[in-house]
Amino acid sequence: MNPDLRSELAPSGTLRAAINLANFLLVTGRSPGGDPEGVAPDMAAAIAKRLDVPIAYVPYATPSELADAATDDMWDIGLIGAEPARAETIAFTAAYTEIEATYLVPAGSPLGRIEDVDREGVRIAVAGGSAYDLYLSRNLERAELVRASGLDGSFDLFAEQKLDALAGLRPRLLSDVGRLPGARILDGRFTAVQQAVGTPRPRERGAAFLAEFVEEAKASGLVQRLIDRHGVRGLSVAGAA
Repeated sequence: MNPDLRSELAPSGTLRAAINLANFLLVTGRSPGGDPEGVAPDMAAAIAKRLDVPIAYVPYATPSELADAATDDMWDIGLIGAEPARAETIAFTAAYTEIEATYLVPAGSPLGRIEDVDREGVRIAVAGGSAYDLYLSRNLERAELVRASGLDGSFDLFAEQKLDALAGLRPRLLSDVGRLPGARILDGRFTAVQQAVGTPRPRERGAAFLAEFVEEAKASGLVQRLIDRHGVRGLSVAGAA
């Protein structure tokens, strides 16, 4: 391993890996010592092993908090949804996994298709700062986003204020739909959240290494093995870059 690469990506001698605890597909538990467990922590551990350095997990409650810390020298790599707004300060790899995002609508809703949701007067509950919130903020033209803190908060907001739709990741919505009699999930998706590995800019050598590692991890079957190991449903391996 090139020592310059190791010193760029892990200047302290330990790889500090930022983990988004809000993503229930990529973080599925905690170790006896309190470290996050799941596909994302295992990907980070594989990167540390390749660099031949120890790993230290830096957990964040939300993806926006993780992204905001990119300029504070708090972490060396971050596993998070790749979004243009975040790419200003984070150099991302291509995605290693994808998660479909769609809408949940209440009983009797006239909204039958994804395309129907972007209308005047439609109010959509969303977890503020999530990758799909950022996507919808860029792409919705008429509907209004109503933000809440976290996934549970967005569901509560949707139910309590009787909003027109709840935006979310399909696997989570599959559990939410049973909590509201007559509610349904719209077919298709408005986006697929691209889960990637990033490093604070401008670590060009480190970013190139991470990009190569992710492509190798997809092609070798490592990412699929991690998904299978943790029994995650609704998470798929992203295509080659």
